[in-house]
Amino acid sequence: MVLCQGGEGDAAPAAGGQEPEVPPGRQDGTGAVQPCLRPAPGVEAAGAEERRACGCCHMSWPFCCKAPGTKKKAACPGLGLFYTILSAFLFSVASLFLKKVEDVHSVEVSAFRCVFQMAFVLPGLIYYKTGFLGPKGKRIFLFFRGFLGSTAMVLLYYAYQVMPLADATVITFTSPVFTSLLAWIFLKEKYSLWDLLFTLFAITGVILIARPPFLFGSHVTGIEGSYSDHLKGTIAAIASTLSAASTIVILRKVGKSVHYFLSIWYYAVIGLIGCVIALFVLNEWRLPHCGRDRVFLILIGLLGLGGQIFLTKALQIEKAGPVSIMRTMDVVFAFILQVLFLNHLPTWWTVGGALCVVASSTGTAIRKWRHSVKKAKQREI
Repeated sequence: MVLCQGGEGDAAPAAGGQEPEVPPGRQDGTGAVQPCLRPAPGVEAAGAEERRACGCCHMSWPFCCKAPGTKKKAACPGLGLFYTILSAFLFSVASLFLKKVEDVHSVEVSAFRCVFQMAFVLPGLIYYKTGFLGPKGKRIFLFFRGFLGSTAMVLLYYAYQVMPLADATVITFTSPVFTSLLAWIFLKEKYSLWDLLFTLFAITGVILIARPPFLFGSHVTGIEGSYSDHLKGTIAAIASTLSAASTIVILRKVGKSVHYFLSIWYYAVIGLIGCVIALFVLNEWRLPHCGRDRVFLILIGLLGLGGQIFLTKALQIEKAGPVSIMRTMDVVFAFILQVLFLNHLPTWWTVGGALCVVASSTGTAIRKWRHSVKKAKQREI
């Protein structure tokens, strides 16, 4: 008999989101998965069509990495972090193109983005046979996930259009801090003094970027455009961040009982419906007159989709803590692109606010990472 690790049946959760039962003899005292038995060469096994692939290389025997004479393919170190940086770069370039679009409302840009999302997710729903509505008990959560997620996207695009790119990007990075706060309120997760400190740091950073007149005087310098637009953009960015944080809390509540593609499907469909209704109410629906703007719209959709794909791949092969920390490269790219292509130098207030926000989000990510590692070690014991 040839030994090989368990395959697809071990990685995929059972129907209804429940974890599959582990057969006897598949785990030892440390929780490590024991290899499963495979027929020796020349022996025909009954039901050979049901052979499972190797859990580490996903290849069938005798091409499995555990088969005699084969070498295990070494994982590329740092690949997940590289995917994260690439994702951050794609998101930042998409934001730059959004700033370059002239006569297209942010709601219409969001509608185009939703169309690209649907075109990407639909084949996945058909392939995985998840259906289009989801489990009955989870549909209300999926609806609010789609509504809040699409609202966050529309508000963020509006903020990008009316305020400096770096300022809007920095404010969005307060999302992990507000996620911890909302998870404490609604999910009863632990909220420590460190979390409170990080929240205060994030609020300080937002204040330094917004620079309200009652704190900084009536003549605020270094603002792109009028201060009223800057204030509207700041409010939109904060509301977008709160909506995104609420979305993450809902996804935690749903857990693994809903497929990832189905969650994105709700996000795209509800977002598209909401955007179309809003465009007719605002009477803003119109195709761009300039061919350049049409190209920008297509690139925004493609780059946003590419950023999501690489971020998802990063989270599949790397722990969430390092990925969250590396995502702060979004801020670096936003500052660089703003200086190079928009000819707008950030003020020291913006730099100070960025340092506060990045410090708070990084601290939150490190704490969550250490907590998850500690829990994993306790489960092993």
